[in-house]
Amino acid sequence: MDLDSILEDEKLLPRNLFILPLAMKPLFPGLFTPLMVTDQEDVAIIEKAQAHGNLFGALLQKSSASGKQRSELSNDERFYRVGTLCRILKTIKLPDGGVNVFVATQERFKVEHFYGSQNYVTAQVSYIREVQDDNEKLAPWLKSLKEEMKLIVGKNPLFTEENRLNMVNIESPGRFADYMASILDIEPDNLQRILETIDIKKRIEEVLFYYAKERKIAEIQADIQSTVNKRLEKSQRDYFLREELKNIQKQLGMGGQEDIREKLKKQIDELGLEGEALETVNNEFARFASMDQNSPEYTIALGYLQTVVELPWKSEAYRSIDLAKARKILEADHYGMQDVKDRILEFLAIRKKKEDTKGAIICLVGPPGVGKTSVGISIARALGKKYYRFSVGGLKDEAEIKGHRRTYIGAMPGKLIQGLKIAKTKSPVFLIDEIDKMGESFQGDPASALLEALDPEQNSTFRDRYLDLPFDLSQILFIVTANTLDTIPSPLLDRMEVIELSGYTSQEKLNIGKKYLVPKSLEKTGLMKKDVKYSSKILLRIAEEYCREAGVRNFEKALDKINRKIALASFTDEEMKLPVTVTDALVAKYLGLPPFPGGEFIKADKVGTAIGLAWTSMGGTTLFIEAEDFPGSGELKITGQLGDVMKESVSIAWTYLQREAERRGIDRSWFKNHSVHLHLPEGAVPKDGPSAGITLTCALYSLVTKQIIKQKLAMTGELTLTGKVMPIGGLKEKVLAAKRDGIDTVLYPAKNQRDLDKLSDEVKSGITFHPVSDMQEVLSYAFPDDATTRMSEQEYEEKLQRELAEEKEKQEKKDSELSELINALREKL
Repeated sequence: MDLDSILEDEKLLPRNLFILPLAMKPLFPGLFTPLMVTDQEDVAIIEKAQAHGNLFGALLQKSSASGKQRSELSNDERFYRVGTLCRILKTIKLPDGGVNVFVATQERFKVEHFYGSQNYVTAQVSYIREVQDDNEKLAPWLKSLKEEMKLIVGKNPLFTEENRLNMVNIESPGRFADYMASILDIEPDNLQRILETIDIKKRIEEVLFYYAKERKIAEIQADIQSTVNKRLEKSQRDYFLREELKNIQKQLGMGGQEDIREKLKKQIDELGLEGEALETVNNEFARFASMDQNSPEYTIALGYLQTVVELPWKSEAYRSIDLAKARKILEADHYGMQDVKDRILEFLAIRKKKEDTKGAIICLVGPPGVGKTSVGISIARALGKKYYRFSVGGLKDEAEIKGHRRTYIGAMPGKLIQGLKIAKTKSPVFLIDEIDKMGESFQGDPASALLEALDPEQNSTFRDRYLDLPFDLSQILFIVTANTLDTIPSPLLDRMEVIELSGYTSQEKLNIGKKYLVPKSLEKTGLMKKDVKYSSKILLRIAEEYCREAGVRNFEKALDKINRKIALASFTDEEMKLPVTVTDALVAKYLGLPPFPGGEFIKADKVGTAIGLAWTSMGGTTLFIEAEDFPGSGELKITGQLGDVMKESVSIAWTYLQREAERRGIDRSWFKNHSVHLHLPEGAVPKDGPSAGITLTCALYSLVTKQIIKQKLAMTGELTLTGKVMPIGGLKEKVLAAKRDGIDTVLYPAKNQRDLDKLSDEVKSGITFHPVSDMQEVLSYAFPDDATTRMSEQEYEEKLQRELAEEKEKQEKKDSELSELINALREKL
């Protein structure tokens, strides 16, 4: 069936079309043409079109849309409004998932409006009728176009025998102009302008202009070739071919061997090297210049020299720091964190005061999800510097830091030199993530390799193994992140300035959710701000009942999950109409039952239980301790995967309690006639550290005296054998954990008063704090109705004296009885 019959059979043209994006050039009506479709979204459009009458619309994308993601532009910004209706004649599926489509192009259309954002584009269209003069008036124009074609048809390889036959068979002036335009090799925007020209006479005029231009180019090319051929003599042929090869290589960016050497020499001279670096690089270049291009070492030497010339060797002048702008960037990027922001601004102010270009090493430490990496990026923005980020978590090979020696195949520089090549500046910001998670293996110790790079006294002459030249790293600002300082080697930690980022309160999470997370999540899921509404109550509920953590990472994931489900329901659920207000019912439907239901908190409401506060690399947490006794011989059993330090704390608590029992009139025989099982739940989680000492003692004291500890009370503190309470770390994280679990009273070491004073009123609100110096104070707060009475020092000494006297009297009586027995036996003998 020919095209004309297809057009005659098409009585009704659809008003709504699936739109296939075109990137290279528009399609013109009246043609049979194949289309290669490889993008999976475009393949889906073809499949949709096949299911709806085999018709679709082809629209050219604007040149301004090239290089951008589809989601970044609206359809109006992305597409031209005039396109071509296409009918699918045949499809062939390709092995790579694409499809080859044979189509007949039919009519021009104009997009009236695009439909909403979906995985594919659809539009309502109206069809364009051509403005045509009488055929007699168009005949001269048509003849001029055919003559113009004849002039260049033999000169241009684009025009094949098939093109010539098609030109003969097309009689309609409009279709002929369209066909001629379709085989023009001009800019897509110009072709689109021809497609949008409805007046046939003007369209032919446009096509004539471009073919005349094509003919002129062909004539100039022919003249150039003729001139070159005339000047070319046989004796110069070999030279000409070499020059031609060199020109082709230059155009392809390859360059000949001589050009590469000249270019490298020029770049080396511009580096401004001195001393050892200059001598070494010149020697290496001299060796490279004498190598044959086919030598195995040629590529190695070339790669080395290219690495050298790509590095920023020249020092940069000091650039003034705008503190007001830096503060504005920090405030815009992060909520709260006032201490952290002030410390960063102090650091920037010192650099500004000293007009110093020297780098520094800042360590941001805190739980996951509190914004350590994003703070580092904000610092780079505040300084107006490029940054290079890499993670060393799980890194076990020190060659990743210091590079590989060039004797190895595939050798390359270390991460630091690679970062400088990418940043192309000598004073960038290097963001090194997860420095607390580096490993160690037979391949070396990466932490030790970092010592030289992060030491301000040594890094001015840092020597990468691949480069084997001293390179100045002293102008780099190093920002490293970690969840804990415990696993960072002391020599490495000593070189860093530590800034702690603590967890967030519920109120802080609420503000972060409103200001940052909700807008970010809506954008990520393709929803508008007006489409989904979150109240403060709902955000607070999600943060407290579903995401009880130090950071906001799970909070963000929960919001993403809700928004994804709303986006899906807006297409599949007729009852779900945008805009949507998120309610408690909707939260429960999309997130399920909360893992931390409101009002359900950890309780120590049984004998032998107590609540402690612990710090982990994930933030603060509450620590539930339980103990049970049973008839036995004084054995103490411990479970819950406790570390060595915590086991020692249990032993100290047990010893202290036995000594304390004597002072409180508790029968010693209880410890001999009972065995005790002490357990810390969540046995799969390792636990260690000394700060649970007073909590362990309270749990055991509750068990021995059969008293229940004061409710909503938590505590932290290390205990000594003599009953002294020693200071602990991570107080803010522990207080935040107490707030999350509904604790209203916290006992803490008196020596941590300075740490408590640093906490904001928002963090401390709702909690009563009691500093304690010894275990007696702890017990008085924990058991306010304690029935036991503790002896004074004098009473205890007197009791010990009485017991010693009684023991002595018993011993003397035994000795006397034994003496009398011996005397009686002697008399009998």
